[in-house]
Formats: sequence, C-alpha cells, structure tokens
Amino acid sequence: MARAFWVKLHRWAGLAMAGFLVIVGLTGSLLAFYPELERLMHPHWYPDRDPSTWLGAGGLAERLETAEPWLRVTQVSVQGFDGATSAWVEPRLDPMTRGPFELGYDYVVLDPTTGTVLDRIQWGTLRQGWTGLMSFVYALHYALALDMPGVWVLGICALVWTVDCFVGLYLTFPTRRPQAGGVHTGEGQGGRSWCQRWQPAWMVKWTASTYRLNFDLHRAGGLWTWVLLLIFAWSSVYMNLWDTVYTWTTRVMFEYHPVWAELHPLQHPSDTHSLSWIEAQSVGDRLIAEQATQRGFLVKRPVALRFDRSLGVYQYQVESNREIDDRPRRYTTQVFFDADTGALKVALFPSGQYTGNTISNWLYALHMANVFGLPYRILVCVMGLVVTMLSGTGVYIWWKKRRSRLVAASRRIAAI
Repeated sequence: MARAFWVKLHRWAGLAMAGFLVIVGLTGSLLAFYPELERLMHPHWYPDRDPSTWLGAGGLAERLETAEPWLRVTQVSVQGFDGATSAWVEPRLDPMTRGPFELGYDYVVLDPTTGTVLDRIQWGTLRQGWTGLMSFVYALHYALALDMPGVWVLGICALVWTVDCFVGLYLTFPTRRPQAGGVHTGEGQGGRSWCQRWQPAWMVKWTASTYRLNFDLHRAGGLWTWVLLLIFAWSSVYMNLWDTVYTWTTRVMFEYHPVWAELHPLQHPSDTHSLSWIEAQSVGDRLIAEQATQRGFLVKRPVALRFDRSLGVYQYQVESNREIDDRPRRYTTQVFFDADTGALKVALFPSGQYTGNTISNWLYALHMANVFGLPYRILVCVMGLVVTMLSGTGVYIWWKKRRSRLVAASRRIAAI
C-alpha cells in the first residue's frame, strides 16, 4: 500500500483526535497525583485515627443508612481511590411521592472510626466547587464529563490512537529508494545501513526553523515515548471499551475472565437482600480467608465492600501481598458472593490466575501510575504533557503544510 495512504491516515486520525488527546493529556498529568492532590486540598478528609479503631466497611454502611434513611449505600471503601474512607450512595424511593429522594450528591467522605459524614459531593461535577474539582478532572479524563456518551467517544478515540501508534511508527522508517538501475539493495544511499538512515528520526535539531523544530519534536517525541504511548492507548481501550473490543481481542490470545462474563444480570433485580452489610463483611472475610489458605497469599487489610443490585452479589476487596498496585487506588484481590445465600460466585486475584486478567491489571496499574513509586508517577505526569505536545505539533505541521499548499495554489492561479 502506498506510503501516501498511511500519511493521510495518520494526518486525519491525528486531527480527529487532537482535541480529545489534549484534554486527556493535561488531565492525565494531574491525575498521576490524584490522591496526593486530594489530600492537599481536603486535609479534613483524613482524620488522624488509630487504624485499630476503624469500623469495617459493613459497619460504616449500616451506620450511614441508619443516620440517613433516604439513601442507600452501594459501596464503602476504607482508604479507597483517593485515600479517604468514602461511600457511594443512591436515593431511596420517597413513599410520599413514589419517586426517588433528591440527594444532590452521590459520594460521601466518612470518618473511619465514627462513620460521621465529613463531606458530600456529586462526583464528577463542579456543583460543590473546589470540593469536587479532582473528581471533575477525573470524569473529564475518562468520559469528557459526559457519562456514557463520553466513555464511548474516548473509547473509539483510544482505539484509533492504538492503530495510529503503529502507523506513526511506520512513517518514521526511512524510505527505500532504488540504487542505479532500479535495483534495491540492503543498504541505503551512500552505503548507509537502514538503521543509520533511521537515526535522524530520533533527533531534534533545536536551532532549526519553527516548522522543522515542530516536525522533529513530533517525530522524535513519538519515537522516544512510543512504548508508553501504546500502553496508554491500549489501556484506554481496556477502560472504555472493556466489555467489547478489549475483551474480544484479549480472549483471542489469552485466557481472560472478566467479571461481567462470569456473572450475569438478574431478570428481576431486587432492592433488598438477605445479608445485611455487617453480615456480608463477615461472609467476605471468611471467603477471602479460605482463598488465602487455598492459594497461599497473605491478606493485609480489607479495602472495600460493594453491593451490585443488577447482579444480586456483594463484591469484597482486600489488599494482599500479591497486589500489582502500590497505592490505595485499586486492589484486585476480591470475591463475589450471593447477596442472599453468601455462596461464592467468583474469586479473582491480581496476577497468576489468568494470563489475560494479569495483563489487564498491569495495564490498569501502568495507566493509573500505581506502580514503581514516585519516579513512575512523575514519568506519567510528564507523559500527559508529551501527549499534549504531540497533538499540538501535529496540528501545527498540518496547518503549515495546508497554508503552503494554499499559497502555491493561489500563485498558480495568478500566473494563468
């Protein structure tokens, strides 16, 4: 296929993605330090309490539902995503109006010892101003703050970005030009090898013209960071198109057991379930202890308890010594069990269980800067700026070439 085709594909794919990638690049730089920024902005979310006095997730859920009967808890995390103890909530039905209560929030921060509500926010919006800023940045990053339509838009963008990573890499390769007589040789012109002719693509001529500098930054910047760009692109497909494109592709090559494929929605979901939150925590502790004995891992602490109404199950997560992630944003040692009988449905672990699941967990951890400590978090922050730079330089290169073509065309017309 002619190189010109791939040039056009790269150009128009880049232009279509540029605005989106600038948004996800800049927000991604901030999100590399999400927990740290939340702690800096909201120190009152992190009361100094002895961990031995903390209530369990089940106890916190029951206290919150008792104190505020107009809401239903769906999940409690003890030092969860942002490092705070928090709960996701939804409104119950108002018996007077038969409609849901108007809460004005869906996320509450709790004191881990008393269960006292420290803050209430509508996650992913700026309705509470400064309080919800980082959650809005996160929602902007993964869904353009547009919920599911935004998830699909950025998922498709991530898929195009993944393909374009390979197209962009190909376009940096030196062209093969025939020697005298039209015969291709193993060496380039002047007797230089292919690698020698590719070497300039990795260089930036800082004293060049503005156009050449932008071109060099675009080409060399993409080459030096190519592996990370591909990781971020494909992990974005995982996060936004996880139940379609990502699962189909992963299952072709590896054994992969995503939760959605293991558990099936109920035909008639119920708002009630036999196991209370405290009973569910007890069942979760027992099931995790059984799995730890069978599989030989060490449980460090409970992390989260969640009730999924559509599936009729509780999800119980703990931190174990097999975690890939190195900070409290996501732990994947977990069990799913029936919300009525307590029967184990699925047990999933960070690594070593299914190859596809292990790869997926690594993709998530790398994308979220949850591994390799502070140096990697700084690298991810810088990569967000690199993505923004590549988008900006790509648009500039297109604009300059288009302007040159328009000027040349006007001159040809004037010469007629």
